[in-house]
Amino acid sequence: MPIEILMPALSPTMEEGTLAKWLVKEGDAVASGDLLAEIETDKATMEFEAVDEGIIGKLLVAEGTENVAVNSAIAVLLEDGESSSEVDAAPSAPASPAPAAEAATSSPAKSATLASSPASAPPAAADKAAEGARIFATPLARKLAAQNNVDLTRLSGSGPRGRIVKADIEAAGSAVSADRTVASMASAASTSGAASAPQSANFETISKLYAERAYEEISLDRMRKTIAARLTEAKQTVPHFYLRRDVMLDNLLGFRGEMNAALAERDVKLSVNDFVIKACALALTTVPTANAIWAGDRILQFTPADIAVAVAIDGGLITPVLKDADQKSLSVLSTEMKDLATRAKGRKLAPDEYQGGSFAISNLGMFGIDNFDAVINPPHGAILAVGAGKKKPVVTASGELGVATVMSLTLSVDHRVIDGALGAELLNVIVKNLENPMAMLA
Repeated sequence: MPIEILMPALSPTMEEGTLAKWLVKEGDAVASGDLLAEIETDKATMEFEAVDEGIIGKLLVAEGTENVAVNSAIAVLLEDGESSSEVDAAPSAPASPAPAAEAATSSPAKSATLASSPASAPPAAADKAAEGARIFATPLARKLAAQNNVDLTRLSGSGPRGRIVKADIEAAGSAVSADRTVASMASAASTSGAASAPQSANFETISKLYAERAYEEISLDRMRKTIAARLTEAKQTVPHFYLRRDVMLDNLLGFRGEMNAALAERDVKLSVNDFVIKACALALTTVPTANAIWAGDRILQFTPADIAVAVAIDGGLITPVLKDADQKSLSVLSTEMKDLATRAKGRKLAPDEYQGGSFAISNLGMFGIDNFDAVINPPHGAILAVGAGKKKPVVTASGELGVATVMSLTLSVDHRVIDGALGAELLNVIVKNLENPMAMLA
C-alpha cells in the first residue's frame, strides 16, 4: 500500500511548522536519505530526508503552507508496482497533536498542552508490547536504542506507518526535560495571559481602549509566540538576582589591537565579544560549581564550558551555542561565532547548534547601551549582560584621577542553582580574565 510521508518533529517540543519548499515533485523516484523538503520551525529552516525509497505519488501540502501539524500527512510515497491510482487508498496518518486548522488558531498555552512525549508509552504501543506483536523500527533505530538503553516498546514511531526511526530514539533521551519545559510554559501562559496577548479576550479588552486611535494589528509568528512564552516562564518561575561589576578595558583593547595586527594575514579580526566569551568559559572551569543548570528536581553540573550567545535576527533572537569554548583559541571562537551568527540570521542553524549550554551572554554594547538586566533562558544557570565600553573618569591604583575605558557587566543568576557568594566569585573571575587578557592564552 502507498506510504504517507508525515510532517516531521525536528525538535522535542515542535508541534507544527511551515512547509517552506518542496525539493521533489510528483513522479520523482527517491531513496532513503534523499532530500524531500525544507521545513521551517520557529528558529530555523531545515532539510527533511526520505526514510524509505519509492515514487512520489502525490504532494498533499503546498509550498508555503504554515501551521502544518507534526505527524500530519504531507505527501504519499508509492512502492514498487503501485500506481498513482492507489493514492486514495493510502492508510490514515497517525493522530497528530492538533489538526492544522486548529493549530493555526490555538493559543501558545493550548498548543503547549498538546505536546506529547516520545518517551511515554502510548496505549497502542503498550498493547502491542503486551500482545507480543512486532515492533517496526529501522535498523539504525534499533542499534541506537540498544546503545542508549531505550525501550522500543515505549516509543511511538514518527516514520511511515508508525515505524520508529533515528529521530524517535534521539528525542526519547530529552523527552523528560522537554516535558518539564512545555508544562511550565503552559502554566506560565495560562496564569498570566502574557504569552497569548494580544489574542482571545485580551485583544478585545485592550483594543477597546484604543478604538479611536489608528494602529496596525500584527499577528504573532511562531518565533514571537515562543519568545513570549519562554520569557514569561523565566520571569515567573526563575528566582533571578543580579550582580554588577565594571571592567577596565584598556589592557584588553591594547592587546586586541596587537593580536589583530598579527592575525591580519589570516583574515581574522577579534572582537571584544570574543574575549568576553573566552573569559566566561574559563571562569566556568575555574568556578566549576557555577557551571550548572536547574533540571526540575536536581542540578546538573557540567565539565565542558558550553556558552550560548544571543544573536538578534529578523523577528526575534536566537542563542547559538559554542561548545567546549574553554578549550578553543580566540581565533577559533571568533571564526565559529561569525559562522553561527551568519547562519542564525538566515535561519539555517540545526537544533543542536542553538539548544543546550549552561551559561549565556547578551551583548548590547554595540548599540550604545551602558548596562541592562538580561532574562535567564531556562534551564541556564546564569546570563551575562554586556554594556558598551566608554571613557570615564576613574581613580587609579595610585589614588590619582585618570581616564579609562570602562564596561559594565550585569550577571543575572538563578538562585536555585547559584547562591550569592558563588555568583560573586564567578563574576569576579570573569572581570579578572578581561582585565588580564594575556593570561587567558596561558
